Amino acid sequence: MLFDTHVHLNAEQFHEDREEVINRAREAGVQYMVVVGFDRETIPLAIEIAESHDDIYAAVGWHPVDAIDMEQADLDWLEELSSHPKVVALGEMGLDYHWDKSPADVQKEIFRKQIALAKKVNMPIIIHNREATQDIVDLLKEENAGEVGGIMHCYSGSVEIAKECIDMNFYISLGGPVTFKNAKKPKEVAEAIGMEHLLVETDCPFLAPHPNRGTRNEPAYVKLVAEKVAEIKGLSLEEVGQQTTKNSFKLFRLDK
Repeated sequence: MLFDTHVHLNAEQFHEDREEVINRAREAGVQYMVVVGFDRETIPLAIEIAESHDDIYAAVGWHPVDAIDMEQADLDWLEELSSHPKVVALGEMGLDYHWDKSPADVQKEIFRKQIALAKKVNMPIIIHNREATQDIVDLLKEENAGEVGGIMHCYSGSVEIAKECIDMNFYISLGGPVTFKNAKKPKEVAEAIGMEHLLVETDCPFLAPHPNRGTRNEPAYVKLVAEKVAEIKGLSLEEVGQQTTKNSFKLFRLDK
């Protein structure tokens, strides 16, 4: 039993065969998923997919690349959606310095507003980080984000930073890069961080794990991520699946 904590089944890459993709995930042992919506287009579809499947949930937030487009009405909308029975987290949110669509100060403002909302509605947050690690850690501390905790999504940083995040009640989620031959940091994190702090994800359709790297990623492939974590830790796939699913249920407060 596996829980893919970060999927974009609402992406256009899945419009034509979404149900087949979900069925393949089930066949691979992936029972649970969280579909992440991050703008005006992807949020409604994330909720629609979650409403249509018992073991699929939704997260809603505003992606930092599009921070400049966010208005107060969007923040109010997120607050309204946070009470939906299938919404289990706010996000993804954070900072992304790779793309220059939204200035850093605007990204930080929108990030802070979403953290404040999460604290108001008492809901965990999903963090997107690209080339902004220290600023994200500093901002999470400044805003006391540990009150709600959440997920460091597709984590690619150091063991030291991972421990700082864990101290703020964040889980470390590993994705496809842990399987990449030359990706040292995710492997170091998988080895050093206790299973009680780890999650697995695909971030599909992006970052497909080896040996499918470069193709469209899908939730079934989270099994490859879990297998790699098991290999690194000297555990069985079943042990990794059981613990990461338990962690996910605890984080998302799912009573099953």
